[in-house]
Amino acid sequence: MRTLLKLCYFFSILFLTACGGKDAKKQYTQEKESTAAIETSEMEQESEIILFFGNSLTAGMGLDPEEAFPALVQNKLDSLDLDYTVINAGLSGETTAGGLNRLDWVLKQKVAIFVLELGANDGLRGTPLQETRSNLQSIIDAVLEKNPDTRIVLAGMQMPPNLGGDYTAEFRQLFPELAEKNNATLIPFLLEGVAGIPELNQPDGIHPTTEGQKIVANTVWQVLRPLVLKEALAQ
Repeated sequence: MRTLLKLCYFFSILFLTACGGKDAKKQYTQEKESTAAIETSEMEQESEIILFFGNSLTAGMGLDPEEAFPALVQNKLDSLDLDYTVINAGLSGETTAGGLNRLDWVLKQKVAIFVLELGANDGLRGTPLQETRSNLQSIIDAVLEKNPDTRIVLAGMQMPPNLGGDYTAEFRQLFPELAEKNNATLIPFLLEGVAGIPELNQPDGIHPTTEGQKIVANTVWQVLRPLVLKEALAQ
């Protein structure tokens, strides 16, 4: 099988907005790796595709691709002999608008499960929440238009309190509301048990370490496992 924040962390998380723009070479490399993974999956379509579509958290910024949580999810799938191929389509610095613009080339193959992990960079930039909501909905609509049978998994995120109580609360609710509207599966908070814990984050205080990624992978797996087992039984 192929291997293709606790709130105290919020005082440093604003750095995340620049994580994609300061290192163009890394971003270019991520794009090449993601494209190669998608092209490989086109040629090897006998297994079901789980596509992780997100930002630097999904990409595993600062780590080897094999240490990022999508690759760790692949390991869990393999250990159960489940015929799924994970594609990591994370891109550092990505916003919901950017994600919407690059979606077409990501959907070149049939996707069984689409894990949508975007919105954090919107919030950190103060993007109007209606715009973020609209972009996320448009991404979901495009995925389902391509294949109505694709299962959508939405990764929830939270914002720093210094952005204002109303904004923070509305941002937090955006994800469960979208999940309910679209009958999607929700990961309540992607960084549960990792955010704000120094030893589980890299020196920037934002991106998980190798050990932090393992916890994120477990959080994601708790949601994905029932889906993939249900699909396996239905086949």
